[in-house]
Amino acid sequence: MNIPKVKYSDKILNSLSWFMSIGGLTLWPYIILREKYRDNKLYTKKVIITINHESIHIKQQQELLVLPFYLWYFIEWFLKLFIYGKRSYYEISFEREAYNNQDNLNYLKTRKWYSFLKYL
Repeated sequence: MNIPKVKYSDKILNSLSWFMSIGGLTLWPYIILREKYRDNKLYTKKVIITINHESIHIKQQQELLVLPFYLWYFIEWFLKLFIYGKRSYYEISFEREAYNNQDNLNYLKTRKWYSFLKYL
């Protein structure tokens, strides 16, 4: 697995988190985390899990050639908004795959291509 490019920026995360507070975000090819996670021993496990979650998104973005990923993500979120309301974010196939596997630090080593499809 490639080591992800991690950046720390509350400013970016605050400007992009319109509906909910987020601790991390993937904007190809970077993972952006809250500044409080930088070199803080208290957050070590949380940071590792968050980076793994966001690394799953990087793999999904690679499979869909980045821009189609964002388009699909938005369309799926929008459609599920009418069904799930505030929970629509958690019902997006990309998020379901990432949340279900974020604790498995070996997941990306064994993950099959387009695995997010089984979460539709």
